[in-house]
Amino acid sequence: MINETVDKLYGMRLKTMANVFREQMNYPNINDLSFEERFAMIVDREWAARETKKLNRRLKGARLKQKATIEEIDYRYPRELEKSIVLTLATCNWIRSHQNVIITGGTGIGKTYIGDAFADKACREGFTAIRYRQGELFEELSTARGDGSYSKLRGKLAKTDLLIVDDFVITPMKEEERRDFLDIMEDRHGIRSTLFTSQYPIATWHSRIGDPTIADAILDRIVHNAHKIPLKGESMRKMLFNLND
Repeated sequence: MINETVDKLYGMRLKTMANVFREQMNYPNINDLSFEERFAMIVDREWAARETKKLNRRLKGARLKQKATIEEIDYRYPRELEKSIVLTLATCNWIRSHQNVIITGGTGIGKTYIGDAFADKACREGFTAIRYRQGELFEELSTARGDGSYSKLRGKLAKTDLLIVDDFVITPMKEEERRDFLDIMEDRHGIRSTLFTSQYPIATWHSRIGDPTIADAILDRIVHNAHKIPLKGESMRKMLFNLND
């Protein structure tokens, strides 16, 4: 009977439940547990295994640059990063409220790591995320327009809970790029959240986007409901290089 039950569980793709059921048969004091306790243990393990699989799928789909977590952010380095702000944003309430986050600062100061850490936390909280460098995003949009999958890609971006745009305005936008980006932000405005990292202060974004009318429209959808984290200081990479030199 035990083998038949295990086979049926495997047949229903309840592998974890089957394995835990087998394990219980080898517990020396298994009869000390009630049926309800034993069944709860089996269900808990199956639930945990499924949640882990979902999380791994979300993290893989996020395409994060590095393994980064909120818990490992370094506050010792002088870059004016306020721990209280990070911990507040780590609740992910800004994503639930469909707000944005903007992280600015010089090269090597840790913008991408912090952005990836927020994305990692979002995935752990059950949100979907996807990360692009600005150039990668525009390249993928251009390719999608050429092969007929543009609408599908826009739909994917519109449905993703958190879009991360790394190195925003690293290069001035071309006409097609700013129109594409306006479409993306229009799809997401008030519905989804976007996180930006940029070497350039927000005050310079208008001129780097280009066309004043489109720049106004894009920035209106980005800035007014955004949490801002301006980092200041020397490059952390440069400091580590000098220490190791």
